[in-house]
Amino acid sequence: MRQPFLKSFIVGTFAAVITLAAGSAAPADTPVTFQLNWMAGGPNAGFAAAVAEGYYKDAGLDVTLVQGNGSGNTAQLVANGRAQLAYADAVAVMQLIAKGAPMKVVSTIYQSNPNALMSRKKAGIKSVKDIAGKKVGDASASSQTTMLPLLLKANNLKESDVNMIDMPVASMVPALLQGQVDAVLGSIDAYQIQAESQGAQLDVYRFADYGVPTVSTSIFASNDYLKSNPDVVKKFIAASLKGWSFALDHPDQAIKDVKKVFPEVNEKLATAELAAITPLFCSGGAKYIGKAEDALWTKSQELLSEVKLLPAGQDPKSYYSSDYLPPASPMRACKS
Repeated sequence: MRQPFLKSFIVGTFAAVITLAAGSAAPADTPVTFQLNWMAGGPNAGFAAAVAEGYYKDAGLDVTLVQGNGSGNTAQLVANGRAQLAYADAVAVMQLIAKGAPMKVVSTIYQSNPNALMSRKKAGIKSVKDIAGKKVGDASASSQTTMLPLLLKANNLKESDVNMIDMPVASMVPALLQGQVDAVLGSIDAYQIQAESQGAQLDVYRFADYGVPTVSTSIFASNDYLKSNPDVVKKFIAASLKGWSFALDHPDQAIKDVKKVFPEVNEKLATAELAAITPLFCSGGAKYIGKAEDALWTKSQELLSEVKLLPAGQDPKSYYSSDYLPPASPMRACKS
């Protein structure tokens, strides 16, 4: 008579233990969707490394990276509430903030922008000033479009001096290679690499070297998301910066991580892209990777307000917050 009772007791106890164990299981990782500014490649290597190397998971985050279609579009997605946490050129973000969009930059990855005017050598464009009277391709909603007035002013040009041709992103490099335009407004981390990989010999004039040394590509978020998820944002930034540090130290593996996250990526192209952007992380007087110094924000506000891209007198600190960055000690310092 005792055996059935004992058997029942053991089975019941075992079931209770299983139920208790299930109830005390670790909580699921917090889902985070991160909207990128552009298509996947070397410029996203740090974020892909943070996914593939497990840095986000170690922080308790389940991060999904979503490819983008231009900084202007990405900034609008957050401004319109269709994305909460994103990555885009800071100028596009600042413009919307100045117009009342409730969002903030929380970490700056590129301390100067990668934008550049580029032309085939046979076009004979030897400086930015030489685009007067030329056909120049540009893609609307790009950071290059946003910053064009500043580039023109810094080089004593007016918009009427240049024949600007709006074209789809995918048409830019082919149009340049086929001579349909004399030059394009592109970037050293994408268009230049694509064109040179197809044998083009280019003259390249970086915006930062020709009067546009502004704060650039940054992580930003809606104010509502920041208010509701401050710890998530802090963990995301810390893990992202760890991913970028890994990418700088182990570029070959970081590109493999990009390929793992985005299988369609061309590894050769992505490798060249990552190499091209490496100097941007510690430019603009940066002391730490991931943090633009106050002086650069102030300079950016001054330059952009000169050409009415931003309102004069706007407080530079209205654009950004350093409250979500890690303490200085674990951040990667820029070599002086």
